[in-house]
Amino acid sequence: MSIKGSCLCGAVEYECAEESGGGHCHCIDCRKSSGTGHGSHMIVPEQAFTLRGEVRFFDKAADSGNMVSRGFCSNCGSAIYSTNSGMPGLVFVRASSLDNPEDFKPQMVVYTDRAASWDVMDTSLPGFPVMPPFEEMPSTT
Repeated sequence: MSIKGSCLCGAVEYECAEESGGGHCHCIDCRKSSGTGHGSHMIVPEQAFTLRGEVRFFDKAADSGNMVSRGFCSNCGSAIYSTNSGMPGLVFVRASSLDNPEDFKPQMVVYTDRAASWDVMDTSLPGFPVMPPFEEMPSTT
């Protein structure tokens, strides 16, 4: 399996050799950083993620106190991926940056209690009012 993605201007490209699930997040930070009602993220083991191009980062503590580093194209500003200090070894790829959006298969919705009424959630996916421990997250494996 090879999943590819890029930024809007094409200066940043990446490839994922495998994935471990993912979902939609309705936390305030994901809403604000995505410019929409939620952020959609594909979880990828760090060793399965390769990147070409210059990515800049914005770091901000999450509700948990963990540091989330959000990577974006330094040229066009497209969100590419993030890391979370509480989940080392994982990369959270923005599904919006995938070359083929159908490669993303969400397994859950997190921070459901913070969802805007106008951003309708997929009720067929398991929902969590907060971020569950990684071991409890649904996965593709």
